[in-house]
Amino acid sequence: MKTSWRSASLAAGAVVVLALTTACGQDGGGTQPASQNVGATAAAGGYGGTGIGNGAGAGAGAEATEQQGAAAPAVPAGKLGVSANAELGRVLTDADGRTLYRFDEDTAEPPKSNCEGECATAWPPVPADDASAGAGIDKNLLGEVTRADGTRQLTVGGWPAYRYAKDVAPGETKGQGVGGTWYALAPDGKKAALADLPGLSTRKDPELGEIVVDKNGMTVYRFMKDEAWPKPVSACTGACLENWPAVAPVEANDTEGVQKKGLMSFTRPDGTKQQTVNCWPIYTFSGDTAPGDTNGQGVGGTWFAVAPDGKPIGAPEKE
Repeated sequence: MKTSWRSASLAAGAVVVLALTTACGQDGGGTQPASQNVGATAAAGGYGGTGIGNGAGAGAGAEATEQQGAAAPAVPAGKLGVSANAELGRVLTDADGRTLYRFDEDTAEPPKSNCEGECATAWPPVPADDASAGAGIDKNLLGEVTRADGTRQLTVGGWPAYRYAKDVAPGETKGQGVGGTWYALAPDGKKAALADLPGLSTRKDPELGEIVVDKNGMTVYRFMKDEAWPKPVSACTGACLENWPAVAPVEANDTEGVQKKGLMSFTRPDGTKQQTVNCWPIYTFSGDTAPGDTNGQGVGGTWFAVAPDGKPIGAPEKE
């Protein structure tokens, strides 16, 4: 990753943070949490057989271990969600928040699973039966493939989906990179990967011009019912936040091309912190499934992409 934009001196960074802290009478920028689940609710429970290692069947490239009894019953996927992982970016999860994976030795065109036997014990195939698309997931990318045993397995972008037996809690990604062939799924079926971008930066959109994006390249938005002065106030609460996740705090020196004045975080009523640009709260949109999407632009006449100076692009002139 290029780090030239990170090279500002600590002394200069301290001055910037001090200025930003007093800009709107609120908190300064903070460090982003390691992960933030934005599309699923965590639930307790495992898949059984958690002592089973990585089955090596079908060329899985992982260590082989003795199977511990019969395979556990298939666990329904439910409504799929998207988790924001600090190392992998946007990761696809099942309804319980557990990471879904893809296997390099499978094929997507046409969909085919090559994970059988011990491999399928260590990497349980995700049933297609009740799987549905949650926020931030294109339902048209969901499909199914019939396995050799006649069961139907969920596919995402054509790739068969699996869980990992050693992931026993929501948000775990112990299967990432196993054997050089197993990788967490992104919502579009590709391998999850963090974009090589600062916490906040800008990009040139062909229709909207220069807009602010987050570290995953996702478009950032403003809500016209929010307030910035004398302090930031978010009017997006409850169900609204499911569709418009709040952007977590970003360090001032972890930005590029964004106005530093008013670049700060504030504390929401529930105690979480949210980033602002020019003191205005900022969000992403669950309807944007890939970097470059601007599906949130103009929604309800109240949501608009953010310019580098914090102004809403294309909004009615009311400010």
